[in-house]
Amino acid sequence: MILRVGPLADDPLDAAAQFHAGALAEARSILAGGETSLVLVFTAAGHAHRGWRLAAVQGLAREHAPRRVNGLAGDDAEAIAAAAEWLNLAPAVTGQYLSLAGKGAGALL
Repeated sequence: MILRVGPLADDPLDAAAQFHAGALAEARSILAGGETSLVLVFTAAGHAHRGWRLAAVQGLAREHAPRRVNGLAGDDAEAIAAAAEWLNLAPAVTGQYLSLAGKGAGALL
């Protein structure tokens, strides 16, 4: 399942607070409902956002193992769809945060 996160603030601390106040509960609810795989999709953002996003994805993955949780960052619908499909076909991949570079398959940075 894909959960689109945001929009969130530009400031990393404010964005993290917004995520934890809203989308985190939704993600936990989805996983508690029996969904076996969740991909959080964040909009593209600078490197300053990477740390809190990775920590959130990894924390959810640990908390809900063996369910899989991964994160994607990007704005291109094709790249998001290709990466989500790739993650769906990679059952051992969990707790990862991937930035997307552009269109279509091969868009992972």
